[in-house]
Order: sequence, then structure tokens, then C-alpha cells
Amino acid sequence: MANFVKLDENKFPKTKGKRIDGMRFYEVDGKAYPSITTVLGSLPKPGLDQWRKNVGEEAAKWEMNRAARRGKATHTLVENYLKGETPSTRDVLPLGLFALLKPYLAQIDNIHCLEQILYSKKLTIAGQVDCIAEYNGKLSVIDFKTANKERNDEWNKNYYIQTAAYAIMYEELFGTPIEQIVIIMASEDGAGRVFVKNKADYLSHLEEAIKHFYKYYQEKNKDKIQTNNN
Repeated sequence: MANFVKLDENKFPKTKGKRIDGMRFYEVDGKAYPSITTVLGSLPKPGLDQWRKNVGEEAAKWEMNRAARRGKATHTLVENYLKGETPSTRDVLPLGLFALLKPYLAQIDNIHCLEQILYSKKLTIAGQVDCIAEYNGKLSVIDFKTANKERNDEWNKNYYIQTAAYAIMYEELFGTPIEQIVIIMASEDGAGRVFVKNKADYLSHLEEAIKHFYKYYQEKNKDKIQTNNN
């Protein structure tokens, strides 16, 4: 069981998030901030689109739901472990993926946040971070990911942008600098890997993604916006 650092709970938003037009938003002080995953989800994904076309819509939907269930169950096991709780699932696949993650989880201590909603007024985005803690002694945003097969570093760009966003949110709320962003990943082909990055390398990509999202959202909802203005 890792140690936990006590933070000022009043600085966290009192919001659960809601879906608007199929996208997730968090209401903070009367304003709806899109989640960082929604922002990144609006970016073009030609590789994913081609895969959906190749396998067919029904098969793609089934596989994405399966991956989501796998990820959720593995996340829960990670949370159980870090809190020193009894594992809450006995399903073979999540337990196997958790076993691949465990050596890296042992490097985590002094946890500041676990599955906590954060936001940034500066960036006008919000989201639920997996973990903010010391990883090998450095305060880090840590994300836990599962995959079908071992991923190359260049496939993870959106993960690095996502964790860089959480770093900015945390620094804005608590004034404590994040030293690094960390992705800990397990895949069904038996690979466990950790990727450690500098958040500064992804901030320009983050700003571009936010601009793209707002442009995309306005375009998608232009009919509603025009109706409201009339």
C-alpha cells in the first residue's frame, strides 16, 4: 500500500460530469468545460477510421466495448492495490494485465490524487486523472493503459497530451510543479512498459487540440447556435 498526501479537498471541483451531444463536459462555476478525452477524441484519426472500415462497424463497436471493459477492470485492480484493498475482480484478463503493471506500480508512492476530477480555467478543460504521485521519487501524472499489443512510442502521442493537460490542471489548482508525465501500460501480448516524458514537449500540441475542439464543436452545433441567437 502506498502513502497518501493530504490535499485541500475544497480545491477539487464538485462535479460529476455529464454528456452533452455525445461529449463529456464538467460544470465548474457555471461553465461547461469539455473533458480532455473529449477534446482529443475530436481530432482526426485516419488509422482508426480505416480499421473500422476494414472490420465493419459492428465488429469495431464490439472490440471497443471489450477494450473499455478491460481497461476499467484493470484500473479498478490498480486502485485496489494502491489503496491496499482486496482485489475486486477475479477475471483472468484484468488480473493478467495487472500482474504486468505491478512491478511499475511498486515505484509509486506519496499519492496526491487517485481517480480525481481536475480542471483548468486557463485551458477551459477538465478531466479525471488516474493518479498524481511520486514515481521513482519525482512528482508525476501517471496514467494506466491497456492495449491489445505492445505499442510503439509514436502511437502514444495523445496519451502524452492527455497527461500534460492533467499536469497543467493540477499545477493551476495547487501551485505544485509536476516533474514528469508517466504512462504505465500492459498489453494482451504479455508486454509491460513504462513511458516517461517531459510535459513541456506536449503543451503546444495540447493548445492546438483545444483550439481544434472548439472549432469542431461550433461547426457541429452551428444550427443550434443560430437558433439560440434568433
